Amino acid sequence: MTIKTITKDNFDAEVINSQIPVIVEFWAPWCGYCRRISPVLDRLSEKLSDDIQIGKINVDEQSELEDRFSVEIIPTFLLFQSGRHGDRLIAPSSQSQIEDWLQAQRKP
Repeated sequence: MTIKTITKDNFDAEVINSQIPVIVEFWAPWCGYCRRISPVLDRLSEKLSDDIQIGKINVDEQSELEDRFSVEIIPTFLLFQSGRHGDRLIAPSSQSQIEDWLQAQRKP
């Protein structure tokens, strides 16, 4: 599944009203760590394509969403399920850390 660009204009449709869980990454193009973790998101997008959607929010362009979710460090990940998010994951060090976080967040 393709990674979607999330903005304040499509946030409700793509995230809140999604029928499947959505991982949202808050990132910025100047963030070196965000660029390094991007291939991991690409792999996860392919691996989890039927179960989870992935969306990215550029904090430079979407400061309203950054403020709404009190994002202070990037990258920050939130998993939305049924319109709500659980615990945040900040600057994960590996794909396995993201997968472990997902497993802990998933509703039965």
